[in-house]
Amino acid sequence: MERAVNSKTKNKLKFSNIFYRICLWAYAILSFYPIVWMIFYSFKNNDEIFVSNPFGPPTTLRLENYFKALTQYNVPKYFLNSVVVSICTVALTILLATMFAYATARMKWKGQNVARIFVSIGMFIPVQSILIPLAILVRDLNLSNRYLSLIVPYTAFNLAFSSMVLYGFLRSIPIELEEAACIDGAGIFTTFSKIIVPNLKPAISTLIIFTFLQAWNEFPIALILITEESMKTLPLGLLFFQGQFTTDWGAMGAAMAIASLPTVIMYVFFSNQVEKALTIGGAVKG
Repeated sequence: MERAVNSKTKNKLKFSNIFYRICLWAYAILSFYPIVWMIFYSFKNNDEIFVSNPFGPPTTLRLENYFKALTQYNVPKYFLNSVVVSICTVALTILLATMFAYATARMKWKGQNVARIFVSIGMFIPVQSILIPLAILVRDLNLSNRYLSLIVPYTAFNLAFSSMVLYGFLRSIPIELEEAACIDGAGIFTTFSKIIVPNLKPAISTLIIFTFLQAWNEFPIALILITEESMKTLPLGLLFFQGQFTTDWGAMGAAMAIASLPTVIMYVFFSNQVEKALTIGGAVKG
């Protein structure tokens, strides 16, 4: 009797495992297909995209789409602008957020809770509500059509979320680590750089991906603040693929494939740290 029950239990577990794997594979295919479709799309012409072969692989690899994107539509310049703005935004955001989170989570000073709440309010301010004041401020500071006109606002908008994430992560790190460093004679800057920052790597890696994606894909602020052709980023540059009467959709697909490459590379490099960020909190508390 017990063998029969155990056999039924094993069969149920086996069926559940198979069903679970089928669901995961179905989800993976549904998630991955848009990327595959975009790559297919970048090698087709307008007729193949809309009429003869909208969903299948291209019948002919039209590499001229990538050539047009790189030569006729100034994609390399847009790409460079996006890289500079995104990397500077990530660096400045992580630097400021890490220091602010450490100051509010570990130090005792008058008004620290007020400062933390004040910064966290920034997460609830919509971009659309400050576009006009932001444009006036950028003009008055003589920053129009410069990298700083995008880097500073992007950093400001990402700072609140990044600070709160790092604050919560810092609260899960045992304070005994800092006490031991203090006993060994380490100062506050040594403790911060040698003890705190290494333990924050999983959270920092997650924020690097998040902040980079936010800066890389941002459109409304760049549309308002950037007017010169030489300073436009990739989201703005994609607008110029649409003509008054016709649109070169193949070249636009090639440009979108090029624009997606850095985000994929970012995830490949930092995916392990992101996974650690999801599990290390429980491990540290345990």
